[in-house]
This record gives sequence, structure tokens and C-alpha cells, in this order.
Amino acid sequence: MFIEPNLTGERRGWIEVICGSMFSGKTEELIRRLKRVQFANLKAEIFKPAIDTRYDEENIVSHDTSIIHSTPVDNSQKILLLAQGADVIGIDEAQFFDPELPGVCDQLAYQGIRVIVAGLDMDYTGKPFGPMPEILARADYITKLHAICVKCGNIANYSYRKIPDEEQVMLGAIDVYEPRCRKCYIDKV
Repeated sequence: MFIEPNLTGERRGWIEVICGSMFSGKTEELIRRLKRVQFANLKAEIFKPAIDTRYDEENIVSHDTSIIHSTPVDNSQKILLLAQGADVIGIDEAQFFDPELPGVCDQLAYQGIRVIVAGLDMDYTGKPFGPMPEILARADYITKLHAICVKCGNIANYSYRKIPDEEQVMLGAIDVYEPRCRKCYIDKV
């Protein structure tokens, strides 16, 4: 990603989005970027939705067990309150946040903060998920990651739910979901 140099000295913010299916490495990439920020001695505040307790109550943990400390919040407005003095804001599992998250991201970027958002772009039915479509529309930079289809080995961009349930939100990992390519997702084999 090329970031244009700021020669005026004023602080400029932007929104980066990391999206894709489950098991595509979104959280791993978010953690990688945030650790580089910390290495550069920039102040980072990292948030995740309070409902996501799959691996840890507070920390963000990727499927490959990379870990970084975060603050769980139950609504996106709290991010604005807790972001004071931050150079960079990281947000994981953005699809689980409320509809105000895109506006919160915009507000932070207008304040000169780099905002890095990771989340599923589609739910298990293949439909746009939560506030992610609007965040993607407002993003300055987008990284779409792909998993590997467990059925055929092609690139996968769908999160296939192995357990029958109609609820849009069902927390789980490899026990509940598997990555599938378009053909294997549609074929449901």
C-alpha cells in the first residue's frame, strides 16, 4: 500500500479495511499492522466487540494464536471516548458492531487518526454483514484476504456454516464454520 507523504506537517487520518471470509487471516493481518505501529512508538488503542469472547475476554486472538491486548466495547460510541490521544485505532470483528461504526470511523479519520478495521464482509448466507458495506464504501484502503477452500483447495471467500441455524450471528471457529470457494459454497457438498 502506498501512502502519500504529508509535506504540510498536519496530521491526516484515513480508514483501512481488512476484509474476507473466516480463516482468511484478517485478525492476523490486523495484529501485524498494529504491532508495527507499536514498534514505531505510536499510540494505538485497539477495540473489539464485547460479545466476541471466543478466545479471550479482552485480547484479540487470531485463529493462529497471534495475540494483542484490546478493550472490549459494547457500542461504537465508546470508541470515540476511549480514543483520546491515539495515533492509530484498531477495530476487530467490525461486523458485530452497531450501525454507527462507519460514522465513528469517519470522525476518527477526520481527527487525523489512522483507523484500521477488520471484519467479515459477508455473513454465512453470502450477504453483506452489519456495518461492513458502509465502512468499505468510506475506506481509503481496502485489503481483501482469501482463505483456502477445504473442499477443493481453490481460494475461498465464503464462510460456510456447518451447523443448521437461522441466526445471523453465531460465534464459532472451525467447529462451526469452514472456508469455501464460490462453487463449493453453492454446491453445499
